[in-house]
Amino acid sequence: MGQMIGRIRLNLVAILAALGALALPGALLAQVEMDAPAVEAPAGGEAAVEDDAALEAATPESVYAPMAPTEGKGMPTAYQDDALKSMTFQDQYTLDGAYALGMHDYILLPIITVISLLVLGLLLYVIARFNRSSNPEPSKTTHNTLIEVIWTIVPVLILVVIAVPSITLLARQYETPPEDAITVKAIGYQWYWGYEYPDHGGFEIVSNMKSKAEALADGEPYQLAVDNRMVVPAGVPLRLQTTGADVIHSFAVPSLWFKQDAVPGRLNEKLLVIEEPGVYYGQCSELCGTLHGFMPITVEALPMAEFEAWVLAQGGELPGAAEAVGAEGGDAEAPAVALAE
Repeated sequence: MGQMIGRIRLNLVAILAALGALALPGALLAQVEMDAPAVEAPAGGEAAVEDDAALEAATPESVYAPMAPTEGKGMPTAYQDDALKSMTFQDQYTLDGAYALGMHDYILLPIITVISLLVLGLLLYVIARFNRSSNPEPSKTTHNTLIEVIWTIVPVLILVVIAVPSITLLARQYETPPEDAITVKAIGYQWYWGYEYPDHGGFEIVSNMKSKAEALADGEPYQLAVDNRMVVPAGVPLRLQTTGADVIHSFAVPSLWFKQDAVPGRLNEKLLVIEEPGVYYGQCSELCGTLHGFMPITVEALPMAEFEAWVLAQGGELPGAAEAVGAEGGDAEAPAVALAE
């Protein structure tokens, strides 16, 4: 009888232990739920939408998008589109380019035209007036002092008129970039271009020509469009440096009045200020090998805010960002030090 009572007690203890084991996870889960902070579900998904919008706004890639080119701006004009414009300079988007184009249109071209018409008129007059039938007895005159003085002084005056704007333009083209100019380094390779940004972390962009199908699909001129453009800010001084990695190349963009050789072992630099945003096309202008005609240049000038977004999208850094962070950190630590004291 005593053994039976002992077994009953053991069975009761086992049953109670089993019930406790089953109830323990539920109690622990309830305790965790009680301790956890309450999170309200977004009403109608509004909070989730706001988070996505904030994420997109903070992402640099969402700010920068390649600029679409403007027909006739920064690119050559086809003869079929405008025969006269195809035979002259492109429209200029730098101050030096505008000065040079004005000098060509309003000084050189009129002088050349007048001289050419004058010489042509003199030739026609001589042919008509002094031929054998009209003038059977030729003149014996060999010198004419007045004429010799005129054709000596007039060309000198013409050269002086041309020399003043020419020397001015030459001096402007060799103007030194200011200290705060943004540096961009163009490196010529066989046969593509690379662009480094020393002031923005030193990253490099490799630029190759697009295929015909890609260029036409993007609305760009074939053999001038590239997959990665040289992106720069508009309206600020640029220190454009050029060098060659293998042979001599030449970085040339006609609508920006810019041409500078890229020589291996030598670093050339020149001031460039693009007056307005846009897409400007050029090509290598030095015979550099069999694929010389397949290394175009595309310069995309953006407003400063968009340029900085592009820099961040490429993994670069903005000048002064590290100093600003350090200064903010120092200001934040100052109150803590004062409190400790």
